[in-house]
Amino acid sequence: MSLQFIGIDPQTGDDESPTVWVDRDAQELVLQGWKPSAELEAECAATEVPGHGKGIPDGEAVIRIPARMVDMIRETCDAVERHVR
Repeated sequence: MSLQFIGIDPQTGDDESPTVWVDRDAQELVLQGWKPSAELEAECAATEVPGHGKGIPDGEAVIRIPARMVDMIRETCDAVERHVR
């Protein structure tokens, strides 16, 4: 795996570290975030989206990323897009 670190939550503390990377080999965004509350996860699992049934498939997870990291996520999107072309 060829991870390119993009950034970490600027307000991270010792015990929290929402982080964004690009996996250049897999051409994917890699996001580390907070686990959702049971209520939020249940709400996500209960929501049906076009083309998919309800639930969270095995191997997938709901995560939370602070809005203050939007610029880092944009940078990550740009970086992964550069490697896809």
